[in-house]
Amino acid sequence: MSGNLRGLSFRRGLTDGLYESIADAAAGSDSGREARLVAVADEFMTGNAPVLSAGSFYDFLQSGHHGKKVFMCDGTACLTSGRSKEVRQSLLGKYQPHEIGTMTCLGHCHSNNAVLVNREIRQCGPSVSRETIRIFSNAEMPALTAPTGDIREYYSLADRIRVDTEEALKELEKSGLRGRGGAGFPFHVKVRSSRDAVTPDRKYVVCNGDEGDPGAFSDKWLLEERPHSVLFGMLVNGIITGADTGVVYIRGEYPLAVKRTREAVRQFEEVWSATGGNNDRNFRFHVVEGSGAYICGEETSLLNSLEGLRPEVRTRPPFPAVYGLFGRPTVLSNVETFANIHYILDKGGAAWAAMGTAKSPGTKLVSLDGAFNKPGLLEVKMGTPLKTVIDIMGGGTRYPVKAFQIGGPLGGLVPATKTESLTLDFESFSKAGFLLGHAGVVSIPSDFPIIKLLEHLFEFTRKESCGKCFPCRLGSARGHELLTGAYERRELIDRELFDDLLETMQLGSLCALGGGLTLPIKNALQYFGTELKEYFTTGKTW
Repeated sequence: MSGNLRGLSFRRGLTDGLYESIADAAAGSDSGREARLVAVADEFMTGNAPVLSAGSFYDFLQSGHHGKKVFMCDGTACLTSGRSKEVRQSLLGKYQPHEIGTMTCLGHCHSNNAVLVNREIRQCGPSVSRETIRIFSNAEMPALTAPTGDIREYYSLADRIRVDTEEALKELEKSGLRGRGGAGFPFHVKVRSSRDAVTPDRKYVVCNGDEGDPGAFSDKWLLEERPHSVLFGMLVNGIITGADTGVVYIRGEYPLAVKRTREAVRQFEEVWSATGGNNDRNFRFHVVEGSGAYICGEETSLLNSLEGLRPEVRTRPPFPAVYGLFGRPTVLSNVETFANIHYILDKGGAAWAAMGTAKSPGTKLVSLDGAFNKPGLLEVKMGTPLKTVIDIMGGGTRYPVKAFQIGGPLGGLVPATKTESLTLDFESFSKAGFLLGHAGVVSIPSDFPIIKLLEHLFEFTRKESCGKCFPCRLGSARGHELLTGAYERRELIDRELFDDLLETMQLGSLCALGGGLTLPIKNALQYFGTELKEYFTTGKTW
């Protein structure tokens, strides 16, 4: 069935495509909503059920969303900072309780006081000094380097790449660039696989800008402040693989990123068409705004969303490089990955690789939350001691912290005592039983109950699960139920049952949402057992 729907969606294409037609029909008043969605189904000849199903999936398209006038962030960084109560109190002076909604997350983890009003981000509550929201960069750091002067010169590098695409691919391989979205997969493998894939008609390049990890705001900043770096990386991948279409999928919680990326596309089109004619410069971009679904950060769910299908996770293989958007070969990677490519192809893969370690080459963007004395965005050479990042670059924390969750809600929970032994790279974190991931750093205050954090993580997973596989859908709900009972009603959790639940989620979930949740939970049980054991039955060695 999904293959048939994918084919119908492909025939319509990305301009006024099925997903955006569904989003438009489902948004707004509940009156006539179903009729509008049925009209979309008739127009695309898909049948009612798939369209109604997709239209009911996203947070922004739910009926409860439409009555809200302001949205505050309920992400992990805002929760642990304690500012959420402060922000809500400030809002209650202007709005009724039923007019206040929540979003996860607004990408202002460095200030912990952002709200969304009329599709614009505003600060709420006590102001944050501009000096404390900093972007750290220097001339060596590629991802934060802005195009200087006329952007025609910036994009002219693409014509040099066109002369020898194999050499460009070799430079990407030489750089050792690994995906910056969390998994760290060798990027050149995706590009070569897509280039070599046989297709009768079309290939795509897709940028995953659905940065939904609470605590991470690096992609948001790049799309707002360095969009041409991202577009260039996509363009070059199109030249190498033979794709003529690039899609930037940006989460709806980042309205300014959507606006500025669309403006950058307009500027690109002016430059590209003005300098090359029509035959050899037919690459086109589409900027697509998400409708509120963390799971769309998972690459196959994102592809289903773009196609207008219910954004559930696909089984793999086949992988997107050979069977991606509309079933065509697709290079799909995240914002930061694409943003590094201009530097790599301009300065050489070896120069970029030299800034990191042998297995984790290059640099990594790191997001520091509002607990730090110097919150903001860092670009750090891979292999930098984590202690240096926290204490020197971040200036230490404003209050005592017992742990850092690094890599989003599925990232490891690193005790403060472990920061001295870690370096900022994939191998160091993995070897120690943690996960670098997106490298968003959320600080857990010494007085914040770990049991409350675990309850929050299970609730987040329960809410954001696509529902396709039972271990994630049911396991997250059961875990949240157990932890809520323990924290609020002192109902002891059977430790053996809890361990079985974690194992089932880890081994049985289709994607990293259900499977990855177990990592921070196990870290907590390992390192904070003394604090947690009062919530569990006895008989387990802590």
